Amino acid sequence: MIPIRRGIPLFALVAFPLVWLPAGRALAQSSTITPVRGEVTEAGKATPLPGAIVRWLLDAADANAPVITAVSDEAGRFKLTRPARAASRLVVQALGYRPDTVVVPSTEAPYLRVALRAGQELGEVTVTERAPSYSSITPANVQVISARDLTKSACCNLAESFETNASVEVTTSDAVSGAKQIQLLGLDGSYSLLTVDNQPALRGLAAPYRLGYLAGPWIESIEIIKGTGSVVNGYEAISGQVNVKLKESDKTDQLLFNMYGNDLGKFDINLNSSVRINPKWSTVLLLHTDYLGNRVDRNNDRLLDLPLATQFNALNKWKYLSGKGLVSEVGLGALRETRQGGQLGFRDTGPEAFLRHYGTTQATTRYTGYAKTSFTWPSRPFQSLGLLLSGTDHRFTSAYSPAYSPAPASGPRTYDGTQQTGQGTLLFQSVLGNTAHVYRAGLSFLYDDYREIFQDGYVYSTETLEERHNREHRNRRELVPGAFAEYTYQNSRNLTVVAGLRTDRHNLYGWQVTPRLNLKYDAAKNTVLRAAAGRGFRVANPIADNAAVLASARQFIIGNSLRPERAWNLGGSATQYFTVLGRPATFVADYYHTEFDNQVVADMYTAPRAIIINNLLPGGRSFARSLQGELQVEPLKGLGVKGAYKYLDVRTTYDGVLLPKPLTPTHRAFLNVAYASAFDKWRGDATVQWYGQRPLSPIQSMHAHGSGQEYVPEVAPRYALLNAQVTRAFKRLVLYAGVENLTDYRQANPIDGAANPFGPNFDAAMVWGPVYGRLTYLGVRYKIE
Repeated sequence: MIPIRRGIPLFALVAFPLVWLPAGRALAQSSTITPVRGEVTEAGKATPLPGAIVRWLLDAADANAPVITAVSDEAGRFKLTRPARAASRLVVQALGYRPDTVVVPSTEAPYLRVALRAGQELGEVTVTERAPSYSSITPANVQVISARDLTKSACCNLAESFETNASVEVTTSDAVSGAKQIQLLGLDGSYSLLTVDNQPALRGLAAPYRLGYLAGPWIESIEIIKGTGSVVNGYEAISGQVNVKLKESDKTDQLLFNMYGNDLGKFDINLNSSVRINPKWSTVLLLHTDYLGNRVDRNNDRLLDLPLATQFNALNKWKYLSGKGLVSEVGLGALRETRQGGQLGFRDTGPEAFLRHYGTTQATTRYTGYAKTSFTWPSRPFQSLGLLLSGTDHRFTSAYSPAYSPAPASGPRTYDGTQQTGQGTLLFQSVLGNTAHVYRAGLSFLYDDYREIFQDGYVYSTETLEERHNREHRNRRELVPGAFAEYTYQNSRNLTVVAGLRTDRHNLYGWQVTPRLNLKYDAAKNTVLRAAAGRGFRVANPIADNAAVLASARQFIIGNSLRPERAWNLGGSATQYFTVLGRPATFVADYYHTEFDNQVVADMYTAPRAIIINNLLPGGRSFARSLQGELQVEPLKGLGVKGAYKYLDVRTTYDGVLLPKPLTPTHRAFLNVAYASAFDKWRGDATVQWYGQRPLSPIQSMHAHGSGQEYVPEVAPRYALLNAQVTRAFKRLVLYAGVENLTDYRQANPIDGAANPFGPNFDAAMVWGPVYGRLTYLGVRYKIE
């Protein structure tokens, strides 16, 4: 369904520049005199009003003359031809608003700004046609996963929200913790910026488990932006951005209750409740809990297929609309999660328990808060000032049975971390002369305080106490003030150019300059071409970024002078909109190339039973190439089909040898078929995902460096997964049932050396396929709109 927006504050636009669409076409034209142009907005909010009718008010003597009318476009803009006889007044009206009469100045090319006041409140209008998932408006290559798409699968959390999407891959990090990670353009999720309501979130130490920290029923939509995107959100986006839009207090349902259960014994319960206190104030409370207390071992390797887990998660948002251009929102969130994995006999009774049975534990406590305020000048609806503030306290503790070593272990391998983050952005937006030239400029500040302790359970007789302390403690404090500017040119016909530049002063790594450019060209009425180029910069967290390897016998060997990661991303896309049997269809092809100047490389090829983390070697290369084609058609009413193919070429130089990145498939294919009956009473969805071969780096192997022979890594076999779901909707109640991995395909040995987890060949991190096989689930949703 296409939502009809009443207001879009500035802080909701920080991910995208303003884009002005071609002006509405007059229904009747009778003169070549310079037309009158203008825009229609909502009074007090400066929100564009699409669909407003603008007509000339003629004198009684001209009662029989043709009525010259125009309709405002999605940006609220209109163009109206002057009548043959002189006229000096316009009537502007829109459904739900009080009509207004305005006087047209006698200048040659006047530009009018009309603000309509809200009139009688209209009842809800539902539009059954759905917008295409690939935007035709934004300069960047943006794909939208709508609220409707999110109900095509269980979507208990963000990790499961990409099941019916071809652009993002979701992989299992290791076979012990069950953590999920995303890949975009062939690169790990740490290279894509994750934002919540257009603010950077779940960064740094939260990355290993962050996809489980956002409940699916909290999400209104997800925007996937390929390429480096806008400079407004910072410098960390390298492969792209995933923006999660949460339910808004003034627009979401009054009540949504969702309960889910599956045959593994996991349960999820969600409760969303919103209240419109008055026309200015509204609030929403989002609650989530999930629980898995069943010890599941379907492959009989004596280790849990999924960890025992419990999570409690809450978020409360308040929104204020002044009606005079001021919009403000504040929110507070808290999360507590615990996990326990390992052998069936493991019980967390103390440090000695990790020496009797192999086991792992993780616990996370997280608090977040934010405040967003935007002011729009009532007399200048194109001019706004926004302030965005956020703070996070993230604390994580984990313990693993010690990895194999000739030295006796005195206790478990532990990794604990604390991250305290504060962010602030001041953003100003206006125009240069007219709305064809829009600029945004601002200041930002980032504070990151990391405290990490990594103890592998061993004491080496050759090292001093100071050397041991330095090996086990990784602390850093980042203070990064920055400034940015972004200019958008739109010629109102077919070209949009967005050029941005930001400069940041990092207290540890000096000045960082981040340029970015996005172009959109409408080559024809239904053909959109895009090109993008930009630079990204991030400071790696070597242990958190490779936390999955903690569930193995590999030893961490970390370089002493790690440098920031820097990369260029260049690419583009072509989007063609057309019809099949009279119904809309879309074809999209895109290609992106990411080239690293420096990367913190996690090398599992060079030495057996080790992961070597260091800077990219001088003269070495690290790059990712992504080519994707996707077709979306609706051959029959209610029947939607999406098919896609993706080719990935991701390589890095390891010890002087250019090799493919482990666990990244070269080929991937995707097919989704969805059917909905009239009024969505019945819905059926089926998704097939096919994965080609992917390189492996087993714990006991090493590449033949220095031998003069080409090293060919081991590869995982090709396989396909089939997921399906059936949904039955009633007035307020929705029942859904589904199955994941219908064919019950499993990786034969997801954990190497499972029979001897304290041995030298134990590795739970080389996971390439499903661990626990077929999963069936049942859920219910109840809502009051």
